[in-house]
Amino acid sequence: MHPFTLERPDDAVSATRIGSAPAAEYIAGGTDMMQLLTDEIRCPEYLVSLDGVLDDRIEVLSDGSLRLGAAAKMSDIAADPDVSAAFPVIAEALLLSASGQVRNMATIGGNLLQRTRCPYFRDPGVQACNKRSPGSGCAAMNGVNRTSAVLGVSKHCIATNASDVAVALVALGAEVHLVGPGGERIIRLDDLYRAPGDTPHIETVLDSGELITAVVVPPTPTARRSYYLKVRDRVSFEFALTSAAVALEIQDGSIREARVAMGGVGTKPWRLRSVENALNGRANGIDTYLNAAEYATEGAVTRAGNQFKPELMKRTVVRALSAAGGRA
Repeated sequence: MHPFTLERPDDAVSATRIGSAPAAEYIAGGTDMMQLLTDEIRCPEYLVSLDGVLDDRIEVLSDGSLRLGAAAKMSDIAADPDVSAAFPVIAEALLLSASGQVRNMATIGGNLLQRTRCPYFRDPGVQACNKRSPGSGCAAMNGVNRTSAVLGVSKHCIATNASDVAVALVALGAEVHLVGPGGERIIRLDDLYRAPGDTPHIETVLDSGELITAVVVPPTPTARRSYYLKVRDRVSFEFALTSAAVALEIQDGSIREARVAMGGVGTKPWRLRSVENALNGRANGIDTYLNAAEYATEGAVTRAGNQFKPELMKRTVVRALSAAGGRA
């Protein structure tokens, strides 16, 4: 492991001051960062601990919004009765993430900022990875790309975003609260992530030193009838080949509002607005689901190893909609 200085700031303002140094990295739960450090994928000079800096509260606000402190543990959020009752898609996405041991350590803020699981990014023995070493190339293009993205890809990177709960939160229109050397700001979670373009090493819109302090989910009628489906190669501790987070508001047998996002297929959590448009105002039922799912693959670009994904995407969307649509 590359040697570094561990900094333990007392509060968020101090953390952002230290964290804005060019060679500084943050560590919270550490479940991803420790792997990156030991594999020398990340080699900071300063590692800034967020232990005790960020709050871990899970609370429903007076307007019905759900507020998750950035240090809230994944397992605690998944087990919270208010979350599972009013925002089931969040609890389901968390319970299908990683392992129980990881969920007991990992924070919601860290989960949203975890790095890709592209095998070439995680292997320091591979030189060609534009995300790890800008300008070096992308070994996944003509290599092992079974798990690679098909949406939002560029000629420089086809790595997927690995977070399950980010997909659920994007579907529900969540916001992230940030603090940095320049002050506080709030952005949509959907706007936090950047598609790779020609700068795949820049994954978010976070400014230097900025931190996520909280995630806030608005109280929409769709949230209670929501569902997360994850398709993967094995039952536990596996990342998604495809996943779908769906939320429906149904009145008198018709879909008044639909929200649909996918994971495992995009370079960022991917909101499927064409699918949503094909659902809104239609009868709630399998024919509507099948028709809408045809729009799920708009813009998909496959490689040799992941040509199966577009068909799997459509089937995943239909299954998720069927589960959500059948909920009381």
